[in-house]
Amino acid sequence: MEEDDLKEFVKEKYSEIAEGSDSECCSSSCCGSSQAPAENSDYSEEELKKIPGEAIEGLGCGGPVSLLELEEGEKVLDLGSGLGIDVFFASIEVGPKGKAIGLDTSEEMVRKARNIARENGYENVEFKQGDIEKIPFKEKTFDAVISNCVINLSMDKKRTYEEVYRTLKPDEGY
Repeated sequence: MEEDDLKEFVKEKYSEIAEGSDSECCSSSCCGSSQAPAENSDYSEEELKKIPGEAIEGLGCGGPVSLLELEEGEKVLDLGSGLGIDVFFASIEVGPKGKAIGLDTSEEMVRKARNIARENGYENVEFKQGDIEKIPFKEKTFDAVISNCVINLSMDKKRTYEEVYRTLKPDEGY
C-alpha cells in the first residue's frame, strides 16, 4: 500500500469510528485488547469521572498524561488525539493558564472533540486537523508532546519524531 493510500485508509476508518459505525479496523485498542474503553487506559475510574465520558473511546492504550509532571501554564500537544481523552486530562494538569491541543487526521474526530470541549466548557483545549509528519505548529511551541499509539500508524516515523523535536521547547532544566 502506498503512503497516501494508507493515510487515506486510516483517515476513513477513524472517521467511521467517530461517526459511530462499527469498524473492523479498530474495534479494539491498538494494544489488541477487547476490554471496555476505560480498561484500556492507565487512568483510574475516579480520574475518568473528571473528564467528559464522550471523550473515552478506547482507541489507545495506557495513559501518557499520568506519566508526565505537567505544570500550571504549560502547553501540551497530543498526536492522534481522537475524541480527546488525553487532551482533557492534560488540560486539567496545565490549568486555565495552560493549553492542551489535540492533533488528529480525521475531520470527524476533530469536529466531535471540539463539540465535546465546547459542550463541557473547556476553554484551555483546542483540536486541530493535521498530519503528525507535518505538525502544523511553529518551532519550540510545546512543553510536552504526547501520543497514545498513533505513531505506530506513521509511514515515516523518523519524520514524525523530527517534527516532535522541532515543536518542543528546549528543556532548560538539565
